[in-house]
Amino acid sequence: MPAFISGSNIKDLCSSLAENSTIDPKLYDKFHVKRGLRRSDGTGVTAGITKICNVHGYIVNEGEVEPIPGELIYRGYSIKDLVENVEAEDRFGFEETVFLLLFGHLPSKEELETFTTYLSLKRDLPSGFVEDMILKAPSKNIMNKLARSVLALYSYDDECENKGLDNEMRTAISLIAKLPVIMANAYQVKRRSFDNASMIMHPLNYEENTAQTILSLLRPDRQYTKEEAQMLDVLLMLQAEHGGGNNSTFTCRVLTSSGTDPYSAYSSAICSLKGPRHGGANLKVIHMLDNFKENIKNWNDEGEVADYMRKVIRKEANDSSGLIYGMGHAVYTISDPRAVILKKKAFELAAGKEIEAEFKLLDTIERLTPEIFREVKGSDKVMCANVDMYSGLVYRMLGIPEDLFTPLFAVARMAGWSAHRMEEILTCGRIIRPAYKAIAAEKEYVKLEDR
Repeated sequence: MPAFISGSNIKDLCSSLAENSTIDPKLYDKFHVKRGLRRSDGTGVTAGITKICNVHGYIVNEGEVEPIPGELIYRGYSIKDLVENVEAEDRFGFEETVFLLLFGHLPSKEELETFTTYLSLKRDLPSGFVEDMILKAPSKNIMNKLARSVLALYSYDDECENKGLDNEMRTAISLIAKLPVIMANAYQVKRRSFDNASMIMHPLNYEENTAQTILSLLRPDRQYTKEEAQMLDVLLMLQAEHGGGNNSTFTCRVLTSSGTDPYSAYSSAICSLKGPRHGGANLKVIHMLDNFKENIKNWNDEGEVADYMRKVIRKEANDSSGLIYGMGHAVYTISDPRAVILKKKAFELAAGKEIEAEFKLLDTIERLTPEIFREVKGSDKVMCANVDMYSGLVYRMLGIPEDLFTPLFAVARMAGWSAHRMEEILTCGRIIRPAYKAIAAEKEYVKLEDR
């Protein structure tokens, strides 16, 4: 092996890189740089205007941030109202939510039926796609496979560079329809290739909506209850959109602003969502919960739970991060409306079942976290549970494997990404290009023989 690529040499070069790239945190304050496009109080720098979604968690009163109960508003409609009305009519709501986000208004009954049918008919993947793109190149991580598959679909689209709005809409709806199928196929191939498990691939049932399709494709016997499908449907509604500033949506808008094709923009959003600071957070909550279950003898003893939480926050337990996963949000302060809705639905579905004890443990963690953070850290920050606190356990209750927690988030969020891409195309017209302050000192060039 050449010396240049030996382990010790690479380690030395990386040390040199770190030395030459480290930036003194004080310089961010000196030059008034908003790291992560975030202000010092954690709120986001305004980088655009949107009609798609309002994520509301505080008001600014005479220059001070004042917490309020969180609101999530899709195209002017509260997510709480959308979910409650769907429940009152005992029907599914994800397809209606997708229609609302894409077209800007609630569909009529006829429009909704037509749109739902159209989505079902667009689920089929191109001929040979599963064999060439999924079977022949299995992935341990389904998110990487989703991103690669979306990019690959570019090659199967004769109109892939057509930037007309009607073609953009056709592409968006096609991907919203296909992503659940790609996810299910990628998971089955992963099971066979890496888990030494059976691979079961069912044919599509065009009578099923999105939530039903997901459960039908994942379960060996294809059986599910209406309550289970409606629970998953609500989760998809809650995760379909969350404003233009979240990391994956902003990523999609950044790529869109460059003029690239939709497949490139959407695959980049999937790659962003994979990150544990974004879409991968619900898995962190589940792993934390499992750790708590192993180390707390009596889950109903709040004193024992609190003692272990203190160890976690002091970085003496769990993953030594000092974090209580599922708590806190960049915008929401008093409450995350998605967590409020999901928690209520989850407790209803879990009542009387063995998993109810785990939900109660999470509830205890949620209630105790602000108080214990104040005690251990001296922090008076208003803190609430976010949607990730309960979404992972709901997935587990539905029998959905951990490999698919974040991919299911992507399946839902394709609707929001699509709406934001088209808004970017329609209204912005400028490439997103923030500035970076350069601080490297000028150096005199040294000739090769003198180095």
